[in-house]
Amino acid sequence: MSRPIARVLTLLELLQSGGIRTVAELADRLDVDERTVRRYVDHLLDLDVPVESVRGRYGGYRLASGYRMPPLMLSDDEALAVLLGLVAGRRAGLMTATGTASETAAAKVRRVLPERLGRRLDAVLGSLAFTAPPGEPAAPEAGVLLPIADAVRHHRPISIRYTAADGRRSERTLHPYGLVAHSGRWYVTGADPAIGEDRTFRLDRIDGARTLPGAFDPPAGFDPAEHVLTGLATAPYRHEVTLRIQGTAEQIHTRLPTGIAIVEESPSLDRADAEADATHWSRVELRVERLDWLPAVLASLDRPFVIERPDELRDLVEALAGRLADSARRRPPRT
Repeated sequence: MSRPIARVLTLLELLQSGGIRTVAELADRLDVDERTVRRYVDHLLDLDVPVESVRGRYGGYRLASGYRMPPLMLSDDEALAVLLGLVAGRRAGLMTATGTASETAAAKVRRVLPERLGRRLDAVLGSLAFTAPPGEPAAPEAGVLLPIADAVRHHRPISIRYTAADGRRSERTLHPYGLVAHSGRWYVTGADPAIGEDRTFRLDRIDGARTLPGAFDPPAGFDPAEHVLTGLATAPYRHEVTLRIQGTAEQIHTRLPTGIAIVEESPSLDRADAEADATHWSRVELRVERLDWLPAVLASLDRPFVIERPDELRDLVEALAGRLADSARRRPPRT
């Protein structure tokens, strides 16, 4: 497909997403100048696609109300990609909380597929296993996710109604910098102008969001994912754990991901060991509600470690080591 035709189709997709699109916005999305955008609009008009021109300060282009595209045609690869995306998104908590939307969408795609292709895709989905994040996914409402995403995109402030973990309700203004999906939950992070600090909120605890007038400039180089993960790792929990583990941050994060542990690489605890073995000791800090899962994770790292605190974790590790030793000494029963 030639680049002009592909861009005309991309223009149609942008207009189908709804609302008025300014010429400047379309030019930026298509990576062309504004004159070329107008020429692409003329191509759509020649194809009897009802594109309307809206004049005024906030003018641009939009599709006529009620216009619907012809039925969607998918290749084998495209159909597989769509169905796998719907299933994986539901398992990972990336869908909205609108009931069975992902199931009904998948069923609609499945119904229009040729029988031969449908059987092959059923075989793939029936034999596929997914790993899921811990706990139940907490999907947001579409009526919350969509306006927040639009505000992030266009740098507009929003007003949200939020229910905290302790049940307290509040309404606040937020300058949203980005959306982050992590471990089955969605987060929005940004600046709270009322207190002059950056804040992060779970979308499933927001029961209303509306765009406010005005605009803001997000900070340069701000990484929403890094900010959310760091915030999760430093949030107050029941237990504060400090460890020294022999290994690099990359090696440790294979079992203790960024959202759980803060890893700071440092010189070895024993200088003689460091000279004999070219490895590093890292300081690891965790804040967790429970300790019972940590001994098995530390064992799975298969690296030397030192527990600085709490003593309760030391007792749990010793208990696990005792159980493992007992199991290793057992002999199978004679038959």
